[in-house]
Amino acid sequence: MKKFLFVAVLLSSLLLLLLGCDNAKESGQEKDLKKVTVLLDWTPNTNHTGVYVAQKRGYYKEQGLDVEIVQPSEGGAAQLVAAGQAEFGFSYQEEATIARTMGVPVKALAAVIQHNTSGFASPAAKGIKTPENFAGKKYGGWGSPAEEAMIKALMSGENADFARVEMINIGTADFFTSISKDVDFAWIFWGWTGIESEQKGIPLNFIRLIDYNDALDFYTPLLIASDDTVNNNPALVVAFMEATAKGYADCIREPQEAGQILLDSVPELNKELVMASQEYLAHEYKGDAPVWGQMTELRWQKYADWMYSQGLIEKPLDCQQAFTNEFLPKE
Repeated sequence: MKKFLFVAVLLSSLLLLLLGCDNAKESGQEKDLKKVTVLLDWTPNTNHTGVYVAQKRGYYKEQGLDVEIVQPSEGGAAQLVAAGQAEFGFSYQEEATIARTMGVPVKALAAVIQHNTSGFASPAAKGIKTPENFAGKKYGGWGSPAEEAMIKALMSGENADFARVEMINIGTADFFTSISKDVDFAWIFWGWTGIESEQKGIPLNFIRLIDYNDALDFYTPLLIASDDTVNNNPALVVAFMEATAKGYADCIREPQEAGQILLDSVPELNKELVMASQEYLAHEYKGDAPVWGQMTELRWQKYADWMYSQGLIEKPLDCQQAFTNEFLPKE
């Protein structure tokens, strides 16, 4: 009996020792993870789902990364990433182009969505079916020079008078509240606000930018990093992009499961809207590109030339300095 008790105690001690070693090992692994910050460009939505999926499913940890996803504060993502406030961020081609031509050292790493899904939306009852119909109407925006340039360019193509558009800065006000009382039309992404309009039963007229000028098929949103990170820590960029690409691959393959992960991470979001948006974006993330995230110099050049022609940038863009596909995983 004593011999039996001795063996039992010995085995229990060995088991505790092994568990202690495993816990210490796991703790050590956690300590060894590289802390990384990803800065969003807006409040969390389905444009960002891939990073939430990569975080939740452990893809970042597999690459040795401890990723924190944060919402933006004051300042644009390009400036904050360039200043070292985050290793990676969500931006868009307009912001990245302006930043690059002003000497802000950021570089685009991937197109989150392959084609521009944005455009000008208005309640169908207002009869705004073409840019010509903007005349005599109120536009609600966020005060960006690109908004005025975009509306001017579309209207000039139809010989319409931009001076007859009343520009109103509504900031982050809700689109549906604004168009019901304050403004006639606004710039939206169909993959979120357009789908929400369908769910609310509010018919919209939608003027897609890419239907009027192929130069307006710019990349929005983008993932960016600073030149310092890209040049001096390429292994970090490779690891981050490997895990992030897996996250977006899951969004494409399993939109409902990906949507639930976003909802688990940001429970205040509307479930019905998230799920419908994920189904829509499952076809848009990669689009017709050979791999998710891939960008072309032609599209960067066309939009940069358009921005220069509209006076949005003071000098031409060196596109090869503005973006790279080198960190995208190969299929």
